[in-house]
Amino acid sequence: MAGDVGDDAIFIRNFIMNHSMRLVLFNAYVTLKLLAIAETLFTSVITMLKRFKLIKRGLQAMVISEEWCSYKEYDISKATKVKEVILNDSWWDKVDYILSFTTPIYDMFRVYEIWDTMIAKEKSTFYEVIYAILIDRWTRSSTPLHCMAHSLNPRYYSNEWLNEVPNCLAPHRDAEISVERNKCLRSIFLLMRRER
Repeated sequence: MAGDVGDDAIFIRNFIMNHSMRLVLFNAYVTLKLLAIAETLFTSVITMLKRFKLIKRGLQAMVISEEWCSYKEYDISKATKVKEVILNDSWWDKVDYILSFTTPIYDMFRVYEIWDTMIAKEKSTFYEVIYAILIDRWTRSSTPLHCMAHSLNPRYYSNEWLNEVPNCLAPHRDAEISVERNKCLRSIFLLMRRER
């Protein structure tokens, strides 16, 4: 479901963004811009769906406007599909559903990125003290679920992140992380069995 909804959103974004007249029409109805995203990253698709939610009314007003009706003749089949998706309440219900269960995961990714950046960039004379405090807080708030989410963050599999530090490994290639992830999976499965 998430893949189909994400594909629809990407299709709509590309249809609007890839032609100047459609973009002018979009800008007449919507004050926020459509975001350019990396189509394969979980967090990018969620970010795009959040933006779509914010601009829903503007998109709907655009596709029922006279300008849309007179302009759609340039690419009738794609324009029809865009209009059908944007006016489809069931599609928007799916967007709401996806955002409702992915927002906590997305937020967790953001928290881990902030912690990681703070630890990596702090180079003051108080580095050791700050580092110890951050690690202490990190350790206290670290649960198996947090660790699992962290190891699944698409950022840590990107070439950009992997090339920042020499000999950096993606989580699935790092032995220590793999061991911890397997422990986490076992814990989660045991908890799930107990709940039955």
